[in-house]
Amino acid sequence: CTHYLFIVVVAVNSTLLTINAGDYIFYTDWAWTSYVVFSISQTLMLVVGATYYLTFTGVPGTATYYALIMTVYTWIAKGAWFALGYPYDFIVTPVWLPSAVLIDLAYWATKKNKHSLILFGGVLCGMSLPLFNMVNLITVADPLETAFKYPRPTLPPYMTPIEPQVGKFYNSPVALGAGAGAVLSVTFAALGCKLNTW
Repeated sequence: CTHYLFIVVVAVNSTLLTINAGDYIFYTDWAWTSYVVFSISQTLMLVVGATYYLTFTGVPGTATYYALIMTVYTWIAKGAWFALGYPYDFIVTPVWLPSAVLIDLAYWATKKNKHSLILFGGVLCGMSLPLFNMVNLITVADPLETAFKYPRPTLPPYMTPIEPQVGKFYNSPVALGAGAGAVLSVTFAALGCKLNTW
């Protein structure tokens, strides 16, 4: 029971993170800084839950199943956000599934070697999710355009969206997110495996 409860808790928290990550106000004022931070947070939430679930069952494919749980939870939760006036195409694109497939493939290709899962699966997930997230942003409504098109009536004047200084501190948010994500994901993949030894 504790194992399944943990899976649900992590998936729900992943959903809550995603709700914030899809909040265009964050992207408006912080632009690519938010993209990097939220890409890394999504990567870590995915990899810790997916590796935990994968090593718990020992069946390749359950990491992808876990990502599907995250996706469905998010669709349900964001239905309420849609009712509040958010554009639906911006908030429901699943970006975890391809990265979860890579985790499964790493586990399957190394014949269920846990250490290879931690190293290869963690690196692949950490490097791929920021890339898929950028594809996600390219194919859906532009966050900045969305923020100005759907202004929040409850925002006080001092929180009015402003045009950010994109590229002021760094020019490649995908590379920065992928580099940091690849390093941190290995640690979180190890944590996900370690949680099965409780």
